[in-house]
Amino acid sequence: MSPLVLLRNGLLLILLSIIGNNVLARPAPFQFNQIEYDMTVTIDPVKRTIEGVSMITVERPRELQLLLGGAYEVTQAEFNDGPLGQSREQAGQPHIWHIPFHFRQQIQFLIRWQGALDTLDTSLDHHQTLGKPLAVSGAGGTFLPDGSNWYPRIAGELARYKVKIELPPGYKGLVPGRLVEESDTEQGYRASFEFTQPAEGIDLMAGPYVIETQIYHNIKQKPVQLRTYFHPEIRELAADYLEAVKHYLARYETQIGEYAYSEFSVVSSPTPTGFGMPTLTYLGIDVLKLPFIRHTSLGHEVLHNWWGNGIYPDYRSGNWSEGLTTFMADYAYQEDQSTEAAREMRLGWLRDFAALQPGQDQPLTAFTSRTHDASKIVGYNKAAMVFFMLREQLGSAMFQRGLQGLWTTHRFKITPWSDLQKMFEIVSGQSLQPFFSQWLERAGAPSIAIAAAASNTTDNGYELTLTLTQPEPAYQLQVPVIVETDQEPVLHRLDLQQTQQTFTLKLAEKPQAVMLDPDLRLFRQLAPQEAPPILRDVMVHPATETLILSDQDDFRQLAATLAEKLQRRTPKWLTNDQPLTGAPALIIGLHADVERWLSKQTLPPIPHTIATKGNAKVWTAARPEGATLAIVSATDTAALEALLRPLPHYGRQSYLAFDGRQVIEKGIWPMQAQRTAVE
Repeated sequence: MSPLVLLRNGLLLILLSIIGNNVLARPAPFQFNQIEYDMTVTIDPVKRTIEGVSMITVERPRELQLLLGGAYEVTQAEFNDGPLGQSREQAGQPHIWHIPFHFRQQIQFLIRWQGALDTLDTSLDHHQTLGKPLAVSGAGGTFLPDGSNWYPRIAGELARYKVKIELPPGYKGLVPGRLVEESDTEQGYRASFEFTQPAEGIDLMAGPYVIETQIYHNIKQKPVQLRTYFHPEIRELAADYLEAVKHYLARYETQIGEYAYSEFSVVSSPTPTGFGMPTLTYLGIDVLKLPFIRHTSLGHEVLHNWWGNGIYPDYRSGNWSEGLTTFMADYAYQEDQSTEAAREMRLGWLRDFAALQPGQDQPLTAFTSRTHDASKIVGYNKAAMVFFMLREQLGSAMFQRGLQGLWTTHRFKITPWSDLQKMFEIVSGQSLQPFFSQWLERAGAPSIAIAAAASNTTDNGYELTLTLTQPEPAYQLQVPVIVETDQEPVLHRLDLQQTQQTFTLKLAEKPQAVMLDPDLRLFRQLAPQEAPPILRDVMVHPATETLILSDQDDFRQLAATLAEKLQRRTPKWLTNDQPLTGAPALIIGLHADVERWLSKQTLPPIPHTIATKGNAKVWTAARPEGATLAIVSATDTAALEALLRPLPHYGRQSYLAFDGRQVIEKGIWPMQAQRTAVE
């Protein structure tokens, strides 16, 4: 299951954060056993009750662990040889049965269970939903994520399944898979689903849905049933979403290969959520209302039916699916728009990475799922740029052949990074071990600098001697440099493999200056002048200091809440009589207090870009010692309170002006490329 993506004019950033782009991590399956679940579940959404019976069949079983969440009571537990016995010592503990090695060809388990579901809380945000997956229910809907262990399951194993859902009148429900049959009568709703390929788990959704349908004929002219399960208040959006799904299915079938399923559904959620599962995506009602979502986030979730929900990442060696989906969806849509839009996204990735501090980074082989902003910066952004650089190295046609080969040979299989490497090596006929090893197994990124640039005249023009440096251990890199001349700038790619290396370039025109990777086509540590200060600098830095410039109790309380939301931890507080240290700092106050504080600190006033706009202004500045200063200035308590929900989603911005909750101005301070004059 995967979280989603955001909006334009600032809302796009919020959605990218609210729904994210990732497949929700599951326990690493091993595929030792052939397993099938056949279950019936009866749910009363309003009473928040669930009853279920499940027959679990295991072919050629080995040692197993059967488990069920602690919120449920088991009323029957049997297998071939009789009762399963006790699964826990006291109520509230998870049910766990340890099944020893079996020599027989097949064993079956029969489990009956019942219990109360947690209360649906529509006030939770996406991060909170991800933080602790709960089986929840209420009049607005029911969501039983696989990670909540709402059904009896064999731990760490892929399984096929059949699920029958029974709901009271007025409700409809589904799980990922093919809808086999359904009925909707005065007695209630009944539906049967099956998933015939090995799957990672089962997520169940139900609600007061209105269902609309269309047919899409796939690349091989097979019919694919498209559905929307929408709450009544957004049923008019169904037709547009169904048409958008057709567009994305056609796009990715052309790029990768045939869509693997017989249906796809868009399902509305009463919470601000965005997840992708096989054959469906689950999006918040308010998210679905945003007109640009079907042009952005929806495509990301459709693509997860190939990467993540069609081929499963091996979480033991790193989750590659988020990066590849981000590259082929979020980034590709920017490439469709313009080369400048694509460059801006790459700058955002590198700028986010520059905000990380030692210890917040990890190798891509260690990334499994998004748990906080730092993990997204690595697992989504860095991984996406690794695929960008791989395409640069192989060429677009060969890169696409590698993706098509991967889909053809690894569908519904657990696939580590090493299998991706092998496939791209097969189609390219070259060893990619140095490339994958340095980008997957190492934390951090290369720091490249121009150490010297000098030229002299030759009989045929000019000769430029250029020295590049990087710290130990050296990366193997193709470094783009732009040589500015009296005429047109000239692009060169330099094969840098040492910590210091000198290159000699033959030029027809006299060189004036050299710029290092100004188009940002290499994942690297930005130099200080290349990394304009952004809000994320203070949001992710563990040493960020926070100062509230007000004595008003209600303002201070709101400011403290905002600081905690921005940093996702308890802030390090400063008092008015404490000086700032060399750490990043967050300052929150009313306009007059902020102006006095800036003057006292001999810091520049509010930037003219936002000085006269809105009733709340937020901006960043680079302090002389290099640390970022972020300032939040509001006209009154109400203006500050309006920032609580939107502001944490704008970490990539350098400045913003708000009118209430709405962003009316935003931007990033200009980047200055590494540029060295030629001697």
